[in-house]
Amino acid sequence: MASLLNTGVAAAADFRLRNLDLKCHHTTWRVRASSSAAPGVGLSNLQSAIAKNDSTGVKEALDQLNEVGWAKIWGSQPYVSRRTTSLRELTTLGIKNAENLAIPSVRNDAAFLFTVVGTTGFLGVLAGQLPGDWGFFVPYLIGSISLIVLAVGSISPGLLQAAINGFSSFFPDYQERIARHEAAHFLVAYLLGLPILGYSLDIGKEHVNLIDERLEKLIYSGQLDAKELDRLAVVAMAGLAAEGFQYDKVVGQSADLFTLQRFINRSKPQLSKEQQQNLTRWAVLLAGSLLKTNKNLHEALIKAMSEKKTVLECIEAIEKAS
Repeated sequence: MASLLNTGVAAAADFRLRNLDLKCHHTTWRVRASSSAAPGVGLSNLQSAIAKNDSTGVKEALDQLNEVGWAKIWGSQPYVSRRTTSLRELTTLGIKNAENLAIPSVRNDAAFLFTVVGTTGFLGVLAGQLPGDWGFFVPYLIGSISLIVLAVGSISPGLLQAAINGFSSFFPDYQERIARHEAAHFLVAYLLGLPILGYSLDIGKEHVNLIDERLEKLIYSGQLDAKELDRLAVVAMAGLAAEGFQYDKVVGQSADLFTLQRFINRSKPQLSKEQQQNLTRWAVLLAGSLLKTNKNLHEALIKAMSEKKTVLECIEAIEKAS
């Protein structure tokens, strides 16, 4: 897929939502009473809405909590209209290698394949020292493993991707990357007033579960206007921006880019390639600015999500850190 930042968003006929999920997953979240809410402020309505996967109820409960002065961060980011954005602005903000942000990383894929080929090659050489016919046939059998892996990748890419995801967990920065990436989606959505019902940091299932019934109807009908597209684009690019601040290469952006493409395809009026390119840059810039301004909230949320806190506990972590 061509770079969104440099050559516009490439069309995506098929995609999978992983990092930013706008569909309801049947996940049961452990909800327990809050001790951090201010005296007299009840969180029972919010607890109940999250447990029921009721996005409208979550939004209404947070709106009420905001009115009584508890959920101060919820929906606190005012709408900022899209503007022309350059790569230089992203670099100035502190994002590393901004020109390569939207180029899908092949680090994990290359490391997996190199390991498979290297290991089977080494074992094949050792097997060649076996006596008799074993020294002839075993190396061929071991060498065929690489061909089998490639064949599986061609016939069933999902199985190969699952293997790569499992292998990727051995990278020292893997879990930290996931937590930082998904916490960025969570926090930016919360700042923009989009209800969060769930999240996962599990290998191959990383996502933040956002549901807004009104937005869902607009998406499925292909009637997203510029304002709603901007909001969703900023949330979609938040994980990419978070990794861009911390690492030279962004690994977890592919699903986010496909998600953004989906939103663009469902918007009215349709954007030109130049407008798509600018939207992506602007969304990364605004998401990065929000994360940088609210760095303490982001770090608190990373910690809470890494400890597998409930959605309610994650919200409390954000509000407590404010």
